[in-house]
Amino acid sequence: MEPLDLARSRCKPCEGGVEPLKREEARNLLAQLQGWELHDDAIGKTYTFKNHYQAVAFANAVAWISHREDHHPDMAVGYNTVRVGYTTHAIHGLSVNDFICAAKVDALFDL
Repeated sequence: MEPLDLARSRCKPCEGGVEPLKREEARNLLAQLQGWELHDDAIGKTYTFKNHYQAVAFANAVAWISHREDHHPDMAVGYNTVRVGYTTHAIHGLSVNDFICAAKVDALFDL
């Protein structure tokens, strides 16, 4: 099976009623991302910036991605860091949407 182009994919609505990804499926998708960590039913990554302004600007841009994809992360903004975490709350675990959004956030950071 050919890997999914995560950054170019779009999230699909998830209202529950589906099973979360199995651990092996999550690990296979995680292998397509750089620096993301798998924790139980979530993935996360911390991004570091030169200053607070850049950190807040990045957090706002992540918010735009989440609005566009209708899939929202947990974020923590520090002086020069932003911690982004994804899980699909409706299914109490990971879905492909989490990995799609993670790839889009990485693409944003690389701009």
